[in-house]
Amino acid sequence: MTPSQVTFEVRGTSVHGEVFAICGSCSALGNWNPQTAVVLQADDADGTLWKTTVELTRGVAVQYRYFKGCFLEPKTIDGPCQVIIHKWETHLQPRSITPLENDITVDDGQFGIHNGVQTLDSGWLSCQTEIRLRLHYSEKPPVSISKNKFKNSRFRVKLTLEGLEEDHDDDNQDKTVAQKMSNTLEISLISDTEYKSRHSQPECGYGLQPDRWTEYSIQTMEPDNLELVFDFFEEDLSERVLQGDELPGHVGTACLLSSMIAELGKSAGILTLPIMSRSSRKTIGKVRVDYIIIKPISGYSCDMKASYAKYWRPRSTIDVGHRGAGNSTTTTKLAKVQENTVASLRNAASHGAAFVEFDVHLSKDHVPVVYHDLTCCMAMKKKYDAEPLELFEIPVKELSYDQLQLLKLAHVTALKLKDHNASFKGEESPASENQPFPSLQTVLESLPEDVGFNIEIKWICQQRDGKWDGNLSTYFDMNLFLDIILKTILENAGRRRIIFSSFDADICTMVRQKQNKYPVLFLTQGTSEIYPELMDLRSRTTPIAMSFAQFENLLGINVHTEDLLRDPSYIQEAKSKGLVIFCWGDDTNDPENRKKLREYGINGLIYDRIYDWMPEQPNIFQVEQLERLKKELPELKFCTCPTVSHFSTTSLCKCRNSRMEMNGIDNLSDT
Repeated sequence: MTPSQVTFEVRGTSVHGEVFAICGSCSALGNWNPQTAVVLQADDADGTLWKTTVELTRGVAVQYRYFKGCFLEPKTIDGPCQVIIHKWETHLQPRSITPLENDITVDDGQFGIHNGVQTLDSGWLSCQTEIRLRLHYSEKPPVSISKNKFKNSRFRVKLTLEGLEEDHDDDNQDKTVAQKMSNTLEISLISDTEYKSRHSQPECGYGLQPDRWTEYSIQTMEPDNLELVFDFFEEDLSERVLQGDELPGHVGTACLLSSMIAELGKSAGILTLPIMSRSSRKTIGKVRVDYIIIKPISGYSCDMKASYAKYWRPRSTIDVGHRGAGNSTTTTKLAKVQENTVASLRNAASHGAAFVEFDVHLSKDHVPVVYHDLTCCMAMKKKYDAEPLELFEIPVKELSYDQLQLLKLAHVTALKLKDHNASFKGEESPASENQPFPSLQTVLESLPEDVGFNIEIKWICQQRDGKWDGNLSTYFDMNLFLDIILKTILENAGRRRIIFSSFDADICTMVRQKQNKYPVLFLTQGTSEIYPELMDLRSRTTPIAMSFAQFENLLGINVHTEDLLRDPSYIQEAKSKGLVIFCWGDDTNDPENRKKLREYGINGLIYDRIYDWMPEQPNIFQVEQLERLKKELPELKFCTCPTVSHFSTTSLCKCRNSRMEMNGIDNLSDT
């Protein structure tokens, strides 16, 4: 193999301590692993020009991407660098080169721009932790003042990252400097009418408003060793509280040590901090701080080979099978197949569903299972057969995976029926595709890879009246919960299209930050006469859901159809903001409503009983793939096989009696 010296050049601006690097498909470029990427050097004469020389194999094609970020000390002596990615190139097709000479210089122009298109995304949590602190009026005002002097005051708040709780030893000074550089603080605001994402704060902070969500994001390598200070200012800044005070209206401060959160040992919670007066150093009130801690996925490292987190190919409205073939428990017309089973998902897929939607949560022994509700019904065995069954509602999280497989299932609605015996489904073999509670792994292995998965991640939601889903006020640790589900998908999804969704805004945030590959839709019921209003301010209206999706850089939103039929303008408003929009709900089961929504330009329709409206047929992805194959391979021009699944390495095309080699087919782009 003849070597070729390739010099890569790219232009881009950076801040102090930030560097550019190149990561690609060969060992010389790190095999898509950012920890082993090659760092570029800044040109002395031009600080915006970055370059490096790498030895590649002559005649061998290589794909690559650029990113910028910080390279920190390894955790272990012989370990790889810890890399924090700030921005990276996410074009569907990476940059590529096939070196054919001994020495080549590749001028790649501006960072983020490839083939005239700019496509950049923020990095994910690779080694750092993100702390989110939020002030909002979802349940009650976040600031409570006990002193009469300020009882009628409205406040502005500013958060400052003061530094580390405990300084490091002097001999670790270089490491300390690098890790301080990795500490960042940004503020975001969202409301029905606006969002301001990840920017610096005004000198006296922002005012607290009942209709606005204020969120502070801190990324750090030392999540349990930070000192944070909230400063409170009267909304009217014209008067100075202290004579000679540099900052007008400064009322008091509240201090938060991140070790307080670490000692609680929870991924999410609420802290109440005393507000100390500037003048007397006495307590004048308290601030209620809502927090979440987002950690990198434990035991899994994301690579840079591909990202679809913000990718959506323009096409006609796609059909999504709700719970597979449809709701079989609570809707007006029940599906003929048990929902959220392999059989139900397969049924929808065979009738042309581009995606099948299903719900995932964890069993007691942390196995991801597919099931809609947070609870299910069990029957108490009676001493005599003549006695009626007695039913008990039990959380799914209290049963192991093996116990769930043995469960004779009844839906929680059975508690309202007189004949409890009639509530139970017929016996199913654990090996049957009609068996409820299939594992996520089983579902991934059982359905064709060209059927997309819209995976709703279940989490407990609190209603505005204080009630919790399934009467569950506590649940799994959010980081542990998501790490198990995400690892299962990332390790087993292959080439399958995946979209994550959740009604819980924090779940959406964490999924977006923990992985860099798959997109997220925020599920919202908006303004509804059917469902009770939720406690979380971000879930209450479709406009604020849009703002939230923009702030978190999600793919889009999934809106209750009731709200869209009431105000169809939401569809074009979402699309004008660069968001993809799906819809869900019983109203979508009406074919006339689906027709209207298609005309309005909805991207995806989630509905029941696809088999009632569509014959057995390939989905849109399979049709598109076959059309691409016909263009690439002239032998298939007159093929009438419905999908490429009709071909294999050794089989004949059913339409043309010529043997097809599939190596070329497998390598074609499936975008």
